[in-house]
Amino acid sequence: MKSKDTYKTISKKAEGELFKDKNSKFIGFAFPVLNDNDIKLRIEAVKKEHHAARHWCYAYQIGTSEIVYRANDDGEPSNSAGMPIYGQIKSFDVTNTLIVVVRYYGGVKLGVGGLINAYRTAAKSSLENAEIIEKTINTVFNLEFDYKHMSKVMRIIKEYRLNVLQQKLEHNCNLKISVRKSNAPEVFEIFNQFYQLEISEL
Repeated sequence: MKSKDTYKTISKKAEGELFKDKNSKFIGFAFPVLNDNDIKLRIEAVKKEHHAARHWCYAYQIGTSEIVYRANDDGEPSNSAGMPIYGQIKSFDVTNTLIVVVRYYGGVKLGVGGLINAYRTAAKSSLENAEIIEKTINTVFNLEFDYKHMSKVMRIIKEYRLNVLQQKLEHNCNLKISVRKSNAPEVFEIFNQFYQLEISEL
């Protein structure tokens, strides 16, 4: 059985429809993110834009083979906001995705059931309005070889449509290439049999 080498994420920021319940307003925002710094910047930007809101609850999931996630209730009752938001990330089967739902308090308490419904609905709407795309999970290899072998190396790269991420073309050449996970063992074997070339996985 082939190991899964694709994942779903969103292409760009998306905003959900406004959801209202007993004068409280909820708006969901979905963002593509890759690391903690991306997440921090996005949350700060939403807080700045919606500084008059009462709560900025969020959930995210990053990673493909190793998943990291977090759900934050931001002062709402425990598990009434962050986990319902995270549930939508799971439901849409996306990763490298952050959802922030802002709440403008309307003066009437909604109760835990009402909050769960509101945060879930706002999060769902942000993903329904997002463009969900499929990406490949890639393995990165480092190649080291003499310049005289360049044409042969480039021929293999072209034949297998490999993506060159970085290159240093001197007497001793160094290339970093990205290979779709399912093709990685075959590509590794081809380069590994190559005389006077060193290949290692990064």
